[in-house]
Amino acid sequence: MPRALSPILCLFAGLCLVLGHCLVVPGCRGRSEVISEGNLGYFRDHLMAIEYPDAETPASPDTLETQAPFSLSTNPPRDFRPITLQEAVQTALAHSTVLRDVGGLVLNAPDSLRTRLGPALAETDPRFGPEAALSEFDAVLAAGTFFEKNDRAFNNAIAGLGTQFFQQDAHVYNFELRKRTAVGTSFAVRKRFDYDFNNSPFNNDPNLPWTMRIEGEVRQPLLQGAGVDFNRIAGTSGVPGFYNGVLITRINTDISLADFEMAVTQLVADVENAYWELLFAYRDLDAKLAARERAFESWRLLTALPGEAATRAAQSQALEQVYRLEAEVQDALVGRPQEKTNTNIFRGTGGVYASERRLRRAIGLPAADGQLLRPADEPTLARNVFSWEEALGESLARRVELRRQKWQVKRRELELIAARNYLLPKLDVVSVYRFYGIGHDLISQGDGQFDSALGNLTSGDFQEWAVGVEMLSSIGYRKGHAAVRHAELQLSRDRAVLEEQEQQVVSDLGAAFSELDRAHELMRTNFNRRAAASDQLQSITAVLKDADNVEKPRLLDLQLDAQRRLADAESQFFRALAEHEVAIKNVHLSKGSLLDYNQIYLTEGDWPAKAYADASRRQRLKVGGCHLDNYVMQDRIVSQGEYPQHTTPAAIGLPPTVPKSGDPLERLPAVEP
Repeated sequence: MPRALSPILCLFAGLCLVLGHCLVVPGCRGRSEVISEGNLGYFRDHLMAIEYPDAETPASPDTLETQAPFSLSTNPPRDFRPITLQEAVQTALAHSTVLRDVGGLVLNAPDSLRTRLGPALAETDPRFGPEAALSEFDAVLAAGTFFEKNDRAFNNAIAGLGTQFFQQDAHVYNFELRKRTAVGTSFAVRKRFDYDFNNSPFNNDPNLPWTMRIEGEVRQPLLQGAGVDFNRIAGTSGVPGFYNGVLITRINTDISLADFEMAVTQLVADVENAYWELLFAYRDLDAKLAARERAFESWRLLTALPGEAATRAAQSQALEQVYRLEAEVQDALVGRPQEKTNTNIFRGTGGVYASERRLRRAIGLPAADGQLLRPADEPTLARNVFSWEEALGESLARRVELRRQKWQVKRRELELIAARNYLLPKLDVVSVYRFYGIGHDLISQGDGQFDSALGNLTSGDFQEWAVGVEMLSSIGYRKGHAAVRHAELQLSRDRAVLEEQEQQVVSDLGAAFSELDRAHELMRTNFNRRAAASDQLQSITAVLKDADNVEKPRLLDLQLDAQRRLADAESQFFRALAEHEVAIKNVHLSKGSLLDYNQIYLTEGDWPAKAYADASRRQRLKVGGCHLDNYVMQDRIVSQGEYPQHTTPAAIGLPPTVPKSGDPLERLPAVEP
């Protein structure tokens, strides 16, 4: 065949391959004509349908066995379960793998929920956790083996190493162990075996195909990337703006612990709110039941009057009040649906059944189990007195939100230190030392110099070394300056946020103090109002008994009004009692002592056994009473030490204060529960 036809045949064969590929692969224009309308029915009916995930997620037995809730149309509960506030808090903490809230985030925003697994997840994060940062300094072992069989023909003998038909058997065995230290130094030990058996006439006689090299390399940064501080902050990425060293990951873990503490604190606050709202719901129901009974007695008395003295209008008025109070009783028993919100204010509009379900939700019990929870604790009547100066200092020192933001500020300070390192040129000192050996066999018992490659290596006849300096510098350091400026702005932002948070904490504390005083004074006022309304009703009732039949309808109107006033006064008094308890809780919440107030303390679980062994080993690494770390670095202060959870201002360095004059034991007159 003429050589000129070869390119044409090649082009024709390529076009055939392309056309065949287009006809076979789905999605090409030629294939779309083959698919009929009937074939598309399967894709339209099945492949575009919404499917369920194949995940093993069976519902818990407690959830599946939840009973129907109580309602107006069902029989009232016959079994009540008294529960104390302490028991409610303990139950909530025991059943709270997910630190639930009453705002509906568990369905609307599940990714934002905090759980008791949060700190553990932050600790074990393979990307940004402490173990991930420490793993960058682990020793790494690399090994590889490659085999080649080469059989080539060359146009000239020079390219074929002296022969036109070159044949070769080649093996390569690589082993390397490398380690990076905290100061940026990189150590590497390499071992390489090469086997090159070929038919080149330039080879020695006898042939020496085995070559062995063992070398050690040390690379030490002098400017950029050098130092313990930089490597513990930035890690080994070498990218400005990405800092994932062990100090940063440690701060991330501390931030996750602060987030966990905030979630626990909010959980306890929600439980207390739900508890006192349920107590008020019971008391409000009692007040409305008593008012309904009094109105019913008034109506019955009116219908029993003889003659025309009891007019139809008076009877209707009394009957209207009975039905109105009956409707209020129904609302107070069942409650109305409320907007799900997560606040620390007292609402008191839920009703007994709704408030009981809210408490069950807060403490982690099933929505219904045949029993109705009933608070067993009584609200306090005593005035609680707090020193403003002492509470102010305590709130600024103990609020977990401020502690979390201070960790964030410390992180930005460390990132600024690392960012400034990228303004330096990269200057590394590199040194290599190598032992070299060559031989006919890899290992041989012969006595010749080149009989064994291993023997030739260990004889030390061939040793090599190299020392050099490498420099890499960016002209202008544009990225480095941007990283420094960005870190400075981040630090300024977080410091401004911290200052704003401190002002917000003081504002919240002032509002809590004001609310506490208002709730207590309102409780006193409503107590007096309740007593006056009761006296008014008793007086009118006494007059009504002695009045003749003509005057009774007129006096009955006054009695109905007095009954309404007494019912409202009792409800407002019980509301003030519950609001006073919530106000006391909010003061502790604002000054950061709510967990101490409920005797709740947070601690981590036991360490793994290896952690105790590592701590014991580091304890033995002391020279003259000082850790070896002190000889290689100047450690920067990251933490001020352990945070004492049960803290008073005197213990944290604040001056003690003397409470203002006044009787802190001032009490209201005793009232019946």
